[in-house]
Amino acid sequence: MSDLQKQVQQAADRLVESGEERGLQVAVYRDGVQIVDVVAGVADPETGRRVTPDTPFYNYSIGKGATATIAHLLVERGLFGYETPVAELWPEFARHGKEGVTVRHVLSHTAGVPGVPLDTTPEDACDWGTMVAALEDAELWWEPGTKVGYHAYTFGYLVGEIVRRTTGKPISQVLQEDVAEPLGVAGELYFGMPEKEHARLARLEDAPMDMSAFGEMPADLPMFKAGPMELMPGAELGNRPDYLSADIPAGGKTSARAIARMYAALLGEVDGVRLITQERLREATAVVSSGVDEVFGMPSTWGLGYGIGGPTSTAEEQPTVFGVPGAGGSAAYADTATGTAFALTKNRLTADFAAVGLIGDIVARG
Repeated sequence: MSDLQKQVQQAADRLVESGEERGLQVAVYRDGVQIVDVVAGVADPETGRRVTPDTPFYNYSIGKGATATIAHLLVERGLFGYETPVAELWPEFARHGKEGVTVRHVLSHTAGVPGVPLDTTPEDACDWGTMVAALEDAELWWEPGTKVGYHAYTFGYLVGEIVRRTTGKPISQVLQEDVAEPLGVAGELYFGMPEKEHARLARLEDAPMDMSAFGEMPADLPMFKAGPMELMPGAELGNRPDYLSADIPAGGKTSARAIARMYAALLGEVDGVRLITQERLREATAVVSSGVDEVFGMPSTWGLGYGIGGPTSTAEEQPTVFGVPGAGGSAAYADTATGTAFALTKNRLTADFAAVGLIGDIVARG
């Protein structure tokens, strides 16, 4: 066992023993080779089932990294370009003045359609046709490309429908055929996950949260207009069988090993598989948009589908890091400077990235 593997295992075990975490996985690749493969704790507290390296976790927003990766694969194949208007591929999207929205705007969270209707139910979110129709009827919040705002749910449906229109396949099928199967992680990386596989998933639970902060937030905050509270990330939503089976490419079901392997195959070859060229990687990870997020109010910096900077650092502090963290405290990212891909998945949903920060620092030092 390497010294780094030992250090990460000890840190993961301490997080579980302290009660801060219930079950987690950590995977690290460097130059295409896995150098850390750590699990700790239980996947299902009711049965005592342990976390194993191939246990899939439902991860809010981490799946956006896979969604963006599929877009880059299809650009590389010439099915569309970053400057292609979305309405050229999906004519019904042009309604209400959206004909100027390009694929680049969608990937960089500048498209101006960050919200779903406030009466959207979890059942609606699981129905592809309903969500596509809502996007066709959506009105712009701003002129595309002029502001940046996190498209929490709509990012997945926008890219997913672009993928469906250009390939004729649902994005979950493209993920399996073009990413998961070539990388040997077909049973560990999903958007829509077949119900017969659900028993393998980690069960999510909510960490106790101080809700007083929500009480201090002004009621007219844009985030409250971007979607109903019923769709806010939480264990109940993320454990729903319909939600787990549905194609909701704003999130994904993945092991740490699978999503870290995907990022490693963006950086370079993993067992002979490379997902995109070096030139494409440079373009995808260059800063495209930055500024104060119009929806959530925090500073943000985006490449094409990937946030720039780490979950606990800014784009200025770590300009070579790209990836997407998830609500609940999981994260997956890569660093073009060091050739490192990192993922931490966990089933206790916390309001911070303390576990990622702690273990990410150990890996950075190692």
